[in-house]
Amino acid sequence: MAHSSDQVSVSLAALGWSEYFEGQLDPDEAPLARMRIATVHRSRLTAESETGPARLSLPAHAATTDFAVGDWVLVEPETHMLVRRLDRRALLQRRTEGGRQPQLIAANVDTLFIVTSCNDDFNPARLERYLALANEAGTRPVVVLTKLDQTPDAAPYLAQAAALQRGLDVVAVNATAPEAAQTLASWCGPGQTVALVGSSGVGKSTLLNTLSLKAPEDAQPTGPIREADAKGRHTTTSRSLHMIHGGGWVIDTPGIRTLHVSDMSAGLDVLFAEIVELAPNCHFRDCTHAHEPRCAVQAAIAAGTMDPARLDRWRKLLEENQSNTPVQSGPRGNKAPKTHGKRG
Repeated sequence: MAHSSDQVSVSLAALGWSEYFEGQLDPDEAPLARMRIATVHRSRLTAESETGPARLSLPAHAATTDFAVGDWVLVEPETHMLVRRLDRRALLQRRTEGGRQPQLIAANVDTLFIVTSCNDDFNPARLERYLALANEAGTRPVVVLTKLDQTPDAAPYLAQAAALQRGLDVVAVNATAPEAAQTLASWCGPGQTVALVGSSGVGKSTLLNTLSLKAPEDAQPTGPIREADAKGRHTTTSRSLHMIHGGGWVIDTPGIRTLHVSDMSAGLDVLFAEIVELAPNCHFRDCTHAHEPRCAVQAAIAAGTMDPARLDRWRKLLEENQSNTPVQSGPRGNKAPKTHGKRG
């Protein structure tokens, strides 16, 4: 699926260029063009630049899988040969079942819109996985509840989502209404980049079309939800960068059926801050918060100030993370990744 731009030229700052990337340039790289990866396909890359879209050529040693939508790269201006990728300010990635390397989702994203709907798709445990992903990447998460026009009362969904993480922004929209763009405008200003993630059928493509004010012939295809189980079919099949009407950029992603937790350090701590903060008050330093005496976390549950379901989900994600995260094994200088066990 090709990307599209609403204008022929755009400034580097409007594309998301900042001092972080400028500071990585060597003096002899000044003549090179700064471009931002817009689509990643099996055998080709496209990018956005100050002069419009461009198809890039790759050097012999490079592979398209080394790049993510949103990456900044330096390019020979005449030949469009890619010279090198700049260090990322943020990277969203995940491990797939049986995959040796993480799958790159999007790079240099300021805000992650975690899209779910006010129906049977709403799943707090799945939302927590996306929140951990955003936390680990250093990207600000915002839960966007769609299908606002199809529910008599969105308040319970808003309350449940807001309780998942301290300071979490949660908004409810009708993705087909122009007001949705106004609701999300504060995260979509000039030079800002947002990414859309969520299950199939929750309205990501519809929301993309609303944010970018695409003409009907350029709009992302959308698909209906099955009434039997409120599930949707994939309508987005690849990641792509699109200009937002307010001056920012949005990265659309295919629906994710399964999001394994792995390679987490701070991501889970931010998500479950109430558990992390109580843990030092437990009698035992290695308390599992399951059966030990004088456990501060269990005391909070007994007092009604902590939801026991949160503790259960924390424990599950912690164990899954430990099981899925590769550890370096083998002789010094020849180490290879090795997982602790099977993925959850």
